[in-house]
Amino acid sequence: MEYKISDRIASLKPSAIREILKATAGGDVVPFSAGNPAPEAFPVDDVRKITADILAKDPITALQYGISEGYTPLRETVKKYMSEKHNVVGEDDDIIITSGAQQVIDLASKVLLNEDDVVISESPSFIGALNTFRSYKGRLVGVDVEDDGMNMEMLEDVLKKESRARFIYTIPNFQNPSGITMSWEKRQKLYELAKKYDVLILEDNPYGDLRYTGEDIPCIKTLDTDGRVIYSGSFSKILSPGMRVAFTIANKNLIAKMTVGKQASDVHTPVLNQMIVNEWMNNYDMQGHINKIRENYKARCDLMCSLIDSELGDFVKYVKPEGGLFIWCTLPDNVDMMKFCSTAAQNKVAVVPGTAFMMYPEDRTQCFRLNFSTPTDDAIVKGMKILGEVKKMFI
Repeated sequence: MEYKISDRIASLKPSAIREILKATAGGDVVPFSAGNPAPEAFPVDDVRKITADILAKDPITALQYGISEGYTPLRETVKKYMSEKHNVVGEDDDIIITSGAQQVIDLASKVLLNEDDVVISESPSFIGALNTFRSYKGRLVGVDVEDDGMNMEMLEDVLKKESRARFIYTIPNFQNPSGITMSWEKRQKLYELAKKYDVLILEDNPYGDLRYTGEDIPCIKTLDTDGRVIYSGSFSKILSPGMRVAFTIANKNLIAKMTVGKQASDVHTPVLNQMIVNEWMNNYDMQGHINKIRENYKARCDLMCSLIDSELGDFVKYVKPEGGLFIWCTLPDNVDMMKFCSTAAQNKVAVVPGTAFMMYPEDRTQCFRLNFSTPTDDAIVKGMKILGEVKKMFI
């Protein structure tokens, strides 16, 4: 039978990262292409005990339907935490618990985008977000990422030209894929421009707790005096991605519409998972666990960067990230980036070609992405030495 696929989905291509992961699933492949937390980053004993306690004391709540906005105790816990630690909850804001941060992006798009409305995004950017915007028939316009975040002059030029711009999508902390952190000055300028041209900001912050060096920079949401910023946070990188628990904080009127959108997709995020997160935040050493993750990832990041220097040297350029999970490497202009990535894969090292993160297939880039959280230290050493050998084929 021939199936007639909707226009929304027919033009979408599978995530290049997921396809690479499938194609290189063998145990002998060095997985620089993923972005999974390290096995030791999971507080398994905590989750095991919390789950047993919940199922012993309150199994019906855990196994029953919940409200779409989220498990009320968790919503209150997250509100308090985000207000006291990050100052991101305004008087007119509300919160909804979502099934992963990807759902925040989906709900914001569902609520805000009509066909051919414009989404302004960092270029490069997170493939999951880009595909979501495409699925709602949004038109993507990219703004180059510099060493300290979005090019603000380019952003204003785009805002002047694009009258149908609905929101600006940004990952200001340890951006995926570039690893770049947006400076405080640029965060202020971004908000100022959004206000000037009357567009919203979707601030995606899944990596914010994974800072290894330098000082924390306030979220863009802290500047929000008129309900312009939709803030997305997640427990995937500090607790468990498999639980699919995240949240968004935004003006209560937007949250109400996002709640309706959620009811049309998954009704509510699993209640047991939300109860686990709430208990973990309130009665376990969450900050101590985050500190351990930071130490682990800092060591892996330092190891990978030292090996980039020793094995690849001047063959690539990169900015060492202050946190997060990724390093963005730029090849010389005379090197075929796709061929370099395919040659690496043939030699059992999986990296992600930079084209996976661009707005459109014709957008050129000389970059590829490396991840240091998934492979072991030994795998990082092995993989970088192999990339050093691959380099020799291109010089």
